[in-house]
Amino acid sequence: MTHVFRRAWEDMVLPIFKRPRRVQVAALCYRTTDAGKKVLLITSRDTGRWILPKGWPIDGLDGAGAALQEAWEEAGVTEADIESDPMGIFDYDKGLGEGLTVPVTTQVYLTRVRDLSEEYPEAGMRKRAWFTPQEASELVDEPDLKAILAAFH
Repeated sequence: MTHVFRRAWEDMVLPIFKRPRRVQVAALCYRTTDAGKKVLLITSRDTGRWILPKGWPIDGLDGAGAALQEAWEEAGVTEADIESDPMGIFDYDKGLGEGLTVPVTTQVYLTRVRDLSEEYPEAGMRKRAWFTPQEASELVDEPDLKAILAAFH
């Protein structure tokens, strides 16, 4: 009988607690000014906390391409140079509503912004602002993202 319970635990209950991480892509958008580098942060639609533009992978686009698409939709980035390989990763638990979360690993792509538009798909849903990397690191919640921003020069 214990075998039946052990098998049920291993086959049905344990996988619920060991959900695989999902992957998102993010654009660390920056520009260089006379005062140094500035990082573009946006607010999340639900909680209003400061985040990087990010989202799920997009069919037909590589990670950098999907990150650039998110930068357009969420922050209005119209022209940019984006690195093809991630410059870092951070983990967080994404809220799905009704108290449910899913663990996510986010690949961060360095994106030098050349132009922004005032009109973009999520303009009315988010705020956006430029910060020094140190200021940005103090505004985001995720510890690994804080470290990425603090180390960005």
